[in-house]
Amino acid sequence: MVRVGLRYLGLSYIFILAVACGLALPAQAQSDKPAASSPPASSAASSSGASSGTAATGAQAQPTQAQPGDEIDPLHRKPNEKQKKQQKSALKIELSKTYKKWLNEDVVWIITDEERAAFKQLSNDEERDNFIEAFWQRRDPTPDTEENEYKEEHYRRIAYANEHFAAGIPGWKSDRGRMYIMYGPADEIDAHPSGGSYERPMEEGGGETSTFPFETWRYRYLEGIGQEVIIEFVDTCMCGDYHMTLDRSEKDALKYTPNAGLTLYEQMGMSTKADRFNTSGLEQLGGGPMSSQLQTKEFDRLEQYAKLQAPPPIKFKDLEEIVNTKLITNLMPFDVRSDFVKVTGDTVLVPITIQMKYRDITFANKDGVQRGTVNIFGRVSTLTGRVVQTFEDTAQVDVPAELLPRTAENSSVYWKALPLRPGRYKIEIAVKDVNGDRKGLWSRGIVVPEYSDDKLSTSSLIVADQMEAVPTKDVSTGSFVIGVTKVRPRVAPADGKPALFKRSRDQKVNFWMQVYNLGVDEKTHKPSATFEFDIVNIATNKPVVQKTESTETMGNVGEQVTLQKSIASANLQPGVYRIEIKVNDNISKQTVDPSATFAVE
Repeated sequence: MVRVGLRYLGLSYIFILAVACGLALPAQAQSDKPAASSPPASSAASSSGASSGTAATGAQAQPTQAQPGDEIDPLHRKPNEKQKKQQKSALKIELSKTYKKWLNEDVVWIITDEERAAFKQLSNDEERDNFIEAFWQRRDPTPDTEENEYKEEHYRRIAYANEHFAAGIPGWKSDRGRMYIMYGPADEIDAHPSGGSYERPMEEGGGETSTFPFETWRYRYLEGIGQEVIIEFVDTCMCGDYHMTLDRSEKDALKYTPNAGLTLYEQMGMSTKADRFNTSGLEQLGGGPMSSQLQTKEFDRLEQYAKLQAPPPIKFKDLEEIVNTKLITNLMPFDVRSDFVKVTGDTVLVPITIQMKYRDITFANKDGVQRGTVNIFGRVSTLTGRVVQTFEDTAQVDVPAELLPRTAENSSVYWKALPLRPGRYKIEIAVKDVNGDRKGLWSRGIVVPEYSDDKLSTSSLIVADQMEAVPTKDVSTGSFVIGVTKVRPRVAPADGKPALFKRSRDQKVNFWMQVYNLGVDEKTHKPSATFEFDIVNIATNKPVVQKTESTETMGNVGEQVTLQKSIASANLQPGVYRIEIKVNDNISKQTVDPSATFAVE
């Protein structure tokens, strides 16, 4: 009661003082909010505001000034630094799985720190899509063309790394995969896949020892790093997992074995093996004729090693992309096939194969040879109409004049591989017969599959009329090349009939497919799976060819396996066949069984 009385008297005194000074305190009185635990004081404040209504008229134009004891509306309160950080963090939308994989897998070895920081600041998917588009544009060596050779080469390198450098982890994650993706194939590779006896060069101390498996890569020149770049990889676990090393003695399997694998000076008694471990340098090579020069080169080796860790420099920064092509439908027929090959968990290589019959191409005499020329334009867009990729090329066919009538049923085949993310797309392809001015349009929707890391899956099962290994210099480059193999698909006609092969001893029917995410045994670090190949005559529904293989007989394989089989078409009777490949993963207990049809006549 005493507190309430004092509160009432205080408010009354303030009111009288306000009237005397000409201040508009009714608003202030109404804004005073007593504590919830004091209902009588709340009542007193309300009545005080009510009784002072006459003073409000002259005070409406005056701004109400808050007193130190007044409460401030939370909606208008200025946040402090801590609250600003919390709000900023809350406004950031967490990167989706797709963009995280692009950042942490697709471009992890080539994106700069500045680009990574900028990408993490983006707040929506539209900004991220624009960033990714600009990211590749900055690296395009031919900005005035539709193709981005850098991007295509980058994803080819990832595919090659996954196929050749996997060892319990995807190939792109390995040190060899990282160097290959960043700098491409080495000019020279000195490979010792089994280790064994090794005669040291003098700069390593000389003498003979036994080594773990190792590889030495030599680049004649790398921009931003220098000339004669030597990189050494060692597999100390003997499991195929080569790691990059600064210490060339790391490959020495007898390094810790007393009196074994001695260097030249150690054999002569001019130094001891214990001296290797008493130095403070980068390497433990042991004494030799050139040991005194090692320390002078250590800083150079450290500098080179640091530079190799950084993303490659961006060569092309100023770009413009202009895609404004009108597609016109006409009567020139052609067939199209699309396949899917995994590159990373979030990127799929989509080879597009276009097949045109000679009879639909107009040939013109060119220096005594009949030449047919077809212009090709392709565009890939999302379902919302956003253009993802375009390509433009010219296909030419030269046939001796006397053979042209007999080659009317032959086909010209064009191939283009596009890296795409999983999802639905629309592909539009336009062709123009240059000599005959005929045009044609093909348009279809495709669904690029998502290859999850824990699910057994396969690429497209490709039925090919050509399949052969390519030279080392052509790996992952050129038409129809997937990894280390040239695979030219036989395209099925648009009328729904299967791809056709002529029955001949010279004509082979080839099958190519990759298997992904095979389970790996925790102890052996190897997969365990079987592959059953069946060629079934569709008319009789009986297998005419059967074969089974297992990973145990396929050598050193990882979680990804490439399957390649061929059969002479002469060994098959005319008819329609189905090739079935059943993959049984004994570790993950998963099974896949893709199939494809073809015909022989």
